[in-house]
Amino acid sequence: MYRASVAPRTRALAFGSAALLVVAGGVSAGLIGGLTGQVLAIALITVGLGGALLLLFLEVGMSEDRERAKEEERRRRRARRVAPSRRPRLPRRPRRPG
Repeated sequence: MYRASVAPRTRALAFGSAALLVVAGGVSAGLIGGLTGQVLAIALITVGLGGALLLLFLEVGMSEDRERAKEEERRRRRARRVAPSRRPRLPRRPRRPG
């Protein structure tokens, strides 16, 4: 589902944006002095690392979905290949009352 909707370029841009936020936080800590610089650095670094962590969780979930789909496809192929042989049923004799 998600594989088709998230292109590799989009993934790279998302991870790059998260890294850029972390770098911007580090730069702002060095360039902007005082409490404002510290708060800005903490906010940017937190958002960047949090975004990267969420993207990693998304990647792990997508890889599990891909693996589950492959396993399901293997099961379907195996089920088609090893179809149970059906023996013809013999007609039953009626039971005697008794």
